[in-house]
Amino acid sequence: MLKQVKLVNVGPAPVLEIELAPRLNLIAGDNGLGKSFLLDVAWWALTRRWPQEVNPRMTSGYAARPRNRKAPASISFRLTSQTRTVNYESAYSARDEAWTGKAGRPWNPGLVIYAHADGGFSVWDPARNYWKQKGNIDVQERRPAYVFTPAEVWDGLWLETEEQRRIPVCNGLIYDWAGWIREQGANARSMAEALRLLSPANDASSLLVPGPLARLSVDDARDIPTIQTEYAGAVPILHASAGIRRMAALAYMMTWTWTEHRLAAQQLGEEAADQVILLFDEVESHLHPRWQRVVLGAIHGLAGVLHENAQVQLLVATHSPLVLASAEPWFDEEQDALFHLTLSPDGVELTNVPWAKQGDVLNWLVSDVFGLRQGRSLEAASMVRPLPTGQTEP
Repeated sequence: MLKQVKLVNVGPAPVLEIELAPRLNLIAGDNGLGKSFLLDVAWWALTRRWPQEVNPRMTSGYAARPRNRKAPASISFRLTSQTRTVNYESAYSARDEAWTGKAGRPWNPGLVIYAHADGGFSVWDPARNYWKQKGNIDVQERRPAYVFTPAEVWDGLWLETEEQRRIPVCNGLIYDWAGWIREQGANARSMAEALRLLSPANDASSLLVPGPLARLSVDDARDIPTIQTEYAGAVPILHASAGIRRMAALAYMMTWTWTEHRLAAQQLGEEAADQVILLFDEVESHLHPRWQRVVLGAIHGLAGVLHENAQVQLLVATHSPLVLASAEPWFDEEQDALFHLTLSPDGVELTNVPWAKQGDVLNWLVSDVFGLRQGRSLEAASMVRPLPTGQTEP
């Protein structure tokens, strides 16, 4: 589990420090204040590689750089690996344009999944990405991580070997899901259950239910998975809405990651990971309000189903008051935390906000976390005059 991160001369503030909770960590704040950046740093702290460094085709997840290149910069963090507690500090080398690190075998944080805001995913699997050991020598021969652009989530991720052969690391959502449907085995059931858990409601019109395979055209030989709808029958997933496609990609990546991890662990004669860390950027992206109201609990529930014997930690960045309102029934300050990024005269500040139920989404909207005076249009809010002292609005 990631417990603490401290940045000096890196990112949106001269010094930024966050103490993380063991289960759920919600990060809110205006655009441009560093929510995605914090998730990128969290991923780097856990895996020691930046997403764009692993896959140059990514348009996000770039390596952090100092605010002032002439001044010392550092990233320090504390985490609990599979076997020990790690305290680590990395300094920036301007000459090498890189973050320094200790030589030798790194830590094993468990399974790490990062859902990027643009639809890409990054995965670090202790069975497939951790160092090999030959005798008493640690050898970094495996891939440092699997980082998918949005297109690669759907069409597959291919990598070159040292022999300059291209091999498929992941077949992609379309090919894998179609194969699972044909086989009607455990993976098909897992994908169907993941979609059910991620549905906006339990009524028949809202459930995400897989349909039969379909073809898009006579020139396209792919069998395309479909989603059943009440208004148009079975809709090919490529023709579905952006929100449904995002939930399908999430269901697939979480199912694929856990399935491949268990298979790899079995091949190596190891136990499956007992720690899972999930990073989600803009968790409400493309989702209707009724979906925003359930997505956080759905992800938490899905993680519990897939990783039933593992401790799961979530780091979630959000702009949505509905997402925060949805956490009220189960938020526990002993194991959950809410953080708020704000702009001050000295730069960006990160505050651990004491949890206080607001009751409904409007109260969240006008709370300090979002800072709106009223839940109205800007023009209507600007026309409201303050009431005389002692009077209340009827």
